[in-house]
This record gives sequence, structure tokens and C-alpha cells, in this order.
Amino acid sequence: MPEPEHTTERKPAHRALVLRLCAFALGSFAFGFAMVPLYNAFCRLVGVDDRAALTTAAAVREAPQPARTVTVEFVANLPTNGSFEFRPAVTSMRVHPGKLYETSFYARNLTGHDTVAQAVPSIAPGRMAAYFHKTECFCFTPQRFHKDEGRDMTVRFIVDPALPSDTDRLTLAYVFYRQPQLANNR
Repeated sequence: MPEPEHTTERKPAHRALVLRLCAFALGSFAFGFAMVPLYNAFCRLVGVDDRAALTTAAAVREAPQPARTVTVEFVANLPTNGSFEFRPAVTSMRVHPGKLYETSFYARNLTGHDTVAQAVPSIAPGRMAAYFHKTECFCFTPQRFHKDEGRDMTVRFIVDPALPSDTDRLTLAYVFYRQPQLANNR
């Protein structure tokens, strides 16, 4: 029995649609893989630390410069008052480029309920961010706090020995943001 004429006309149209949908799916899949290197390139461009910098930081540690010192200042900021207490353990340190150092920041939840917060770092002057490597930082992941909980949070860092010689002061600043939408997803 022969197929009706309207069915045979639809087959090429269906094939073309299926091919377009397959091409779209493959393109979307390829774009997903391209997002990681694009994101890393963007982070390097704007001076935000990425995980690739950790390998560089490990190599930098092997070349300390004991004759040179750089002052690293620590600043803690809150976008709103009353939700957290947030401060550095020390306001500044004299460090030798190429050597691993550790300090901490204290945070205490004053919201009256369990919550989540995220620290967003910045380095000043901004063009020197490429020479400041955090090997461990509370800013890498959101921090969960119970009601009235306070704790010290560690940051380990290395100042790159390749830091330009005319730079003798860096500032590591954090803004500590509450993320209430994450607090509800326990």
C-alpha cells in the first residue's frame, strides 16, 4: 500500500528539523565546555583570583626574597550594618615576597538566625592583583553561620617575588555579603 502523499512531503522537513536540533544541541554542548576557559580568561583580565593561580603560587613559594619586605594591609568591609561583625585579626603585616604567610579574619553572625555569607576579595592597587596569590582562603566557598556564631577564618597567601620593585604596599580587602537565598537550602 503506498504512503499518503502528505506523509512523504513531511519526511524531508522532519529530517531538516532533526538535523537543526542536533546541531543546536552539539553547539550548546561545545559552548558549555568553552565557558570554563572563557571564565578563567575573564578572571585573569579583571584581576580576580582563579584556581589556576594556585599552581603558580606553589612555584613562587620556592623563591623567597629575604632582603625585600612589602607591607600587606588587611581591610574588612560590610555592605550593610548590623548583619555581621567582620574584622581582620591584624591590620597589616610586613612580608617577604616568595614566602607563605597566614592570617585570619573574624566574622560573627548578628542576624538573629542561621545564614550564609560570602567574602569577595580585592587587591589594591588593582594592577598588582596578579602578584598576590591566595593558596587557602575562606573566600573560596560560602560560609555557613549559626545564629550568633563567630569564628576566625584563615587566609594563606604569597606575594610573588616578581612584584615590581616600586611597589612596597598592597591591600587585601574583603566585602562580606550575606546570602540569605543559600541559607534556606540546607
